[in-house]
Amino acid sequence: MEIKGKVHEVGATQQVSETFKKRDLIIEYAENPTYPEYIRFEALQDKAGLLDSFKAGDEVEVFFNLRGRPWTDKTGKTSYFNSLVIWRINAIAGGAPAAATPAYAAPADVSNTPGEDDDLPF
Repeated sequence: MEIKGKVHEVGATQQVSETFKKRDLIIEYAENPTYPEYIRFEALQDKAGLLDSFKAGDEVEVFFNLRGRPWTDKTGKTSYFNSLVIWRINAIAGGAPAAATPAYAAPADVSNTPGEDDDLPF
């Protein structure tokens, strides 16, 4: 899955255990600019380093997997949790200048000189 939005916050890397680390990324997703959504993504293990070059305000495209899992508390009640796990993130060049117009030679006048007949059939 993928989504485009603006970086709202990049979290610090959290060392959850000796062998597991993660990092949060909050994206402002404005499908309707009047009511933006703030969506939390997780970058796990070596993917946490993908977020090093991003800061608040950057326009990005996030590629992620949707994961879900159940959790049962002490009373036996089961709850379900979803995670959006990043596997790739790209910066979007926002406001990039239009490509420069290539320089071409001035057009040559290939029309007939006045008074000459054009003998071409088309």
